Parts: sequence; structure tokens; C-alpha cells
Amino acid sequence: MGLALAFGAVLWLGPYLGVVGVLLPARVATIAPDDKAGVIALLSVVAMIVATVANIVIGAFSDLTRSRWGRRTPYLIVGSLGTAVMLVAIAQATTVTELIVMWSLYQVFLNAIVAPLLAVIADRIAPRHRGTISSIYAFGYSAGLYGGQIVGAQFLGSINAGFFLFAALTLLSGPVAVVLMREASSRSMPTTHVSRRMLLDNFSFPRKHARDYYLALFGKFLIMGGTFAVSGYQLYIFTDYLRLDDAATAQNVTLISTILMITALTMAAVAGPISDKLGTRKLPVIFAAVFIAVGVFFPFVAPSPWAMIVYAVIAGIGMGAFNAVDQALNVEVLPDQKTAAKDLGILNLANTGGQIVGPIVAAAAISAVGYQAIFPAAAVMAIVGAVLVSAIRSVR
Repeated sequence: MGLALAFGAVLWLGPYLGVVGVLLPARVATIAPDDKAGVIALLSVVAMIVATVANIVIGAFSDLTRSRWGRRTPYLIVGSLGTAVMLVAIAQATTVTELIVMWSLYQVFLNAIVAPLLAVIADRIAPRHRGTISSIYAFGYSAGLYGGQIVGAQFLGSINAGFFLFAALTLLSGPVAVVLMREASSRSMPTTHVSRRMLLDNFSFPRKHARDYYLALFGKFLIMGGTFAVSGYQLYIFTDYLRLDDAATAQNVTLISTILMITALTMAAVAGPISDKLGTRKLPVIFAAVFIAVGVFFPFVAPSPWAMIVYAVIAGIGMGAFNAVDQALNVEVLPDQKTAAKDLGILNLANTGGQIVGPIVAAAAISAVGYQAIFPAAAVMAIVGAVLVSAIRSVR
């Protein structure tokens, strides 16, 4: 089960981060070079809106699905195929309008992978093992998170080839997870009749016993926002803030991504089991947010490549610890296990939303002050996120 989650994660997240962190900004720079930051922000807003709706609807349908292949499998397969097709389409886009349409459709299909995949933890993993399974998922997640950017950086001179490679990898995500997890039939589930109560329970945000759920959601949202305020503009930080040429930029993006990946993978391997042993979920998340905030301080005070390396080491430790325990925390604050895919999908919106809103905050900071303002904005988001997580009562 852990392998299904790990491989599923690396095969959807690696392409996503390679695209959103490197290839999409590079494509935007060729289509709208004079307004690239604004276009990235626009794409982020549109993606956030589409992803919000897609997560709720697809997660709810997955929870209710009765099929010989189970509740999650059909969506994983269709989502993988759709995301691959959309990446190929984005590679061919020549206008901002085309990018908006294709990026929106990509978000729909991507969330057909993410929401059902995460629900497997709630479906089939006992509470005492969730930290370890979350850690295994985080290992794949971290490999995709940074490996995708490393691979993407190699295609700055051939953007289309990068899109095609990532499309092929995404196409494997759902099928690989499905083969490894072997989901049982869900035909024995009771038939759900359409009613006002059913629609409210399955197609809306949680309404009862959800205080800690929303604290976890907004805490995660801010921590991820702080992380991606920096990584979402990583390419432009090197080119416009540090004033490096294309060759030096590609080299440094690869180096930073490698450091982030190594530190994150190391923490992913140990933080989850330690969390299980100590019986705590909140402390590793708070620890992670503080490390992220400390890490972004260095490029703020020293605009040079070495400061980005220090950032990568310190923030990478924090990101790895966060990713390792985050899913276990999410599952334990669910208001209702029966709507796990929908509710975890909404929680994952904090992840996706942070990845989207972080660059929006960064764009506003750049417009108002300059690139240097990205870093304190990221630190504030991470610390406020940690404060929200610390207020959770039902989980240690």
C-alpha cells in the first residue's frame, strides 16, 4: 500500500512541479515576455478556482462510487489519461487564452488523481501506522516535488520535449498505483439516494465537528503558501533577482532542487516513524514551519547563490518533516470517514491552493517592493500556519 501511494505521488507530482516551477514559467516567458509575472499570477488564480470545485465534486463522486473496480480506481485511470493529454496541449499553446483553458482542464484531471489517491490512507490504513504510511507517501511526494524541478530544468532549451516527457510520466501515475494497491469491488456499498441531506453531506465543505479540520486546512495552506512563494518564482529569482544568465540559472536550479530533494527525502524517511513512536502529529508540523521561515531569511539578507543553497538545506529539512507527517495529521482531523475522499480533497486544496496563492503573494510583493520582499512574506505565512496548527485540540 505504501508503494502504491509513493509511486502514485511521484508520478503525478514530479510532472506537476516540473511544469509549474520551470516549464510553465518558461512557456509564459515566450508567449508574454513583458507581463510574465502577471500571467503566472492569473493562471494561479484560475487554477485555484477550478481546483476547488474539482476537488469537492470528484472527491464526493469517488466516495459514492459503486463499481467492480472500487471507489478510487476509475478516477485514478481517467485522471492520469486526462492530465497527460492536457500537458501535450499546453506544449502547443501559443496564446495566453489557450494557456488558461488548457491549464484549467489540467487542474480538473489532476484532482481526479489526487483526491482518490489520498483517500486510500483513510480507507485502508490503521491509525497507529498512519505516520509511517504518510512518511512513505512523503518520500514519493518529495522525490516528485524536487525531482520534477531538476528534470524540468534540463529542458529549458527544449520546452516541448519536457512537456511530452512529463505527460508520459503522468500517464503512468494512476495505473501504477492501481496495480500496486489492488482495490476491492465497492458494489457491496449501500445505494445512496439523492436527497438534500445527501447533497449537503457529500458535495459541500464539512459543517459539523470541523474546528480542528479547518485549523489544519488553513495552517497547511499558509505553510505551503510560504514554501511556494519562493519555489514558484525560483526561475525568476535566479534570473531577475540574482541576475544570472541562462546557463548559470539552469545549473543553480538543478543544484538547489537536488539539495531540497536530499534533505526532504532524508526527513521523509525518519519523521513519520518518529511521529508514530512519539504519538504526536502537531510538533513535527510546527517544527517544519519554523525551519521554512528561517531558511527564507538567508536570500533576503544576501542576494547571492550561496544564500539560496543555505535556504535549500534549512527549508528542505522543514519541508521534508512537514510532508512526512502532514497526511497523517489530515486523516486524524477528518470530521467523517465516510466522506474521506471529498474532505481530504478539500484539505489537499490547502496544498494545491498554497502552491497557487504563494506565487500570487510573491507577484504582489514583487510589484509593490521587488523580489527581495518575497522572502519575508514567505516567512510570515509559514509562522502563521504553525500557530494555527498549534491550536488543534483533538490531535497531539
